[in-house]
Amino acid sequence: MNYVKSVLRQFSIPSLLQLILNISLIVLAVILCVLLVKELIHFGKMMLSAASTLNEFLEAIIAFFLYFEFIAMIVKYFRENYHFPLRYFLYIGITAMVRLIIVDHHNPLNTLIYSGVILILIVSYYIINKTPVERPGK
Repeated sequence: MNYVKSVLRQFSIPSLLQLILNISLIVLAVILCVLLVKELIHFGKMMLSAASTLNEFLEAIIAFFLYFEFIAMIVKYFRENYHFPLRYFLYIGITAMVRLIIVDHHNPLNTLIYSGVILILIVSYYIINKTPVERPGK
């Protein structure tokens, strides 16, 4: 009877939710890896064909890096004991904003707003790096 109670304690709701989250992230990582390979193939085809423009080429490169950053973030999640480092979200945000500037650069106001967002993300990254990891009083 004590064995059954100890097994039931191990399968608490937080543990079950953590298991579901981990399985979901593994499935997401596999899907992202497949999409990364497809993007790499598309990128190779663009390099071989002369029909693609510079904007399409740069968009493909940045889309590749977005997939790469998401996969790296999932790997970091498992390596850092089930914790997403905030700096990876900032990297992804900066890359996404650069992609938007490359793709949608026809409206100067939008480009200025996107540049402002990049500046805010970079300042946030600087603040995170300058803030001590261990908080006083803990």
